[in-house]
Amino acid sequence: MENKTFAELGLSSKVQAAIAAAGYTAPTPIQAAAIPIAVTGQDVLGIAQTGTGKTASFVLPMITRLETGRARARMPRSLILAPTRELAAQVAQSFEKYGINNKLSLALLIGGVSMDDQVKKLDRGVDVLIATPGRLLDHFQRGRVMLMGVEILVIDEADRMLDMGFIPDIEKICKLLPPRRQTLFFSATMPPEITRLVSQFLTNPERVEVAPPATTAKTITQRFIYCPDAEDWAKRETLRELIRETNVRNAIIFCNRKVDVAILNKSLMKHGFSAGALHGDMDQKSRMETLDKFRSGELKLLAASDVAARGLDIPDVSHVFNFDLPWQSDDYVHRIGRTGRAGKEGHSTSLVTIDDLKNLKDIEKMLGEPIVWIGEGPSEQDYAESGKKKRRGRGGRGGRAGNGRGERQEASGQSRGEGSRGEGKSRQGDRRRGGRPKSEQGEHNERQPEQRAAQREGSEAPRAPRREAQPRPQRRAEPRHGEPRHAAAEAPANTQRSAPAAEPRAQQQRQRPEHTRQERTRQPEAAPARAGSSSGFAGNVPAFLRNPVKRPAKVASE
Repeated sequence: MENKTFAELGLSSKVQAAIAAAGYTAPTPIQAAAIPIAVTGQDVLGIAQTGTGKTASFVLPMITRLETGRARARMPRSLILAPTRELAAQVAQSFEKYGINNKLSLALLIGGVSMDDQVKKLDRGVDVLIATPGRLLDHFQRGRVMLMGVEILVIDEADRMLDMGFIPDIEKICKLLPPRRQTLFFSATMPPEITRLVSQFLTNPERVEVAPPATTAKTITQRFIYCPDAEDWAKRETLRELIRETNVRNAIIFCNRKVDVAILNKSLMKHGFSAGALHGDMDQKSRMETLDKFRSGELKLLAASDVAARGLDIPDVSHVFNFDLPWQSDDYVHRIGRTGRAGKEGHSTSLVTIDDLKNLKDIEKMLGEPIVWIGEGPSEQDYAESGKKKRRGRGGRGGRAGNGRGERQEASGQSRGEGSRGEGKSRQGDRRRGGRPKSEQGEHNERQPEQRAAQREGSEAPRAPRREAQPRPQRRAEPRHGEPRHAAAEAPANTQRSAPAAEPRAQQQRQRPEHTRQERTRQPEAAPARAGSSSGFAGNVPAFLRNPVKRPAKVASE
């Protein structure tokens, strides 16, 4: 491909002046290939690895095309979808830099910031709308934005959208847009789902591919170090030694889980390093402040999850460390792509444990060249045991560290040490559900009837005997329809059923509270048992009721 200048790409004079003011002289390969096509209004499918200047390849032609025209309230003229807040904010900064000579209005719809300010901008009308899929659909469902006036659609980091589960949202948004539009589609890789999306929503796109997918830049020196001790404290010690021994101007350190990002950042600060953290649980203000401090050099080290792996334009990052080896080879490409950008020299170092050897083989296959080790690498026995040996896992969770992608596993919010408390939690859960732990159920079932009766006499459950004392079977003594009345008196089953229950009923009467006098007066068989009681109730009973004539048959029929 022959070298071109920005003046040969069909950009307007105002855009060219902004490019010159920013200090750029020659376009990157993806810019030189995509900009001339995008300026004409044709759909573009751009495939290029991270750090190749994809953002400017769609920002510059969009500004040129939007110079003519006027935005209407709540109807943006162009729409850019980005997978993360940081990437969306970075695209907005590019528009402000290259559109300095144009009067284009801009709105940024991302989470973590006030929706009222976003609504005010939408009401005034915007030329460029930059949004994450979730926040855009939220505004649309509230009737705050209408998408039938979109002329240009840009989907950036499409494969990252797929990883984060945004493809259904992308399909829903594309169906809300007018069919006659220009679509600029950019992705680092082309998995089958992305290919299906392209065939569904792009019209005769011009494919622009400047590098093979899922390859690393040749300017990055890649090294790996084997950690026989897979415990996190040992890995943190190894990482600190690497930082001290290497000429690290600044570095991004990647972890697979957000909780590990926080722990690593705290450890680095404890040992005197200038460090900050960046992960998905932080609010937007804190994330942007941390990024600004790292860009300005106030922070030397940035511990981050995969939220910082793609799209972030952080210039002059000298080193990238993989504290945790990523589970997917594509993530490895995007992580180390934070260094060695725009043709500059970069360095990446990955810490490898015995649990990572299987994933390491996939990365080595993708690189197409043997791994370069710092010090002694793993032995053949380590490779043989990597598929069999299951480490206890962080916090005793039985090796769950590799059962999904980093961002999705982080969302579970599990912290270390939960496994050791599992038995105690199960017992507490049994008690909350009103049951007993299994270890106590056997003992409870073997209790004798007299022990159960003694337990019922306690003050914890006075209501249970009251329900059992209700003479519900006595109602069956009434004659049924079409049955002679003397049949009620010939019911020996009811009489036999009430006889053995006389003694428990007397015992239940003793458990009744004192305010149920009327019930006691209707059941005289309990009076002798209460006559000797020290509660003072028997003294208030009339004398003719203390020794009544026992007529059980009549009582049963009442």
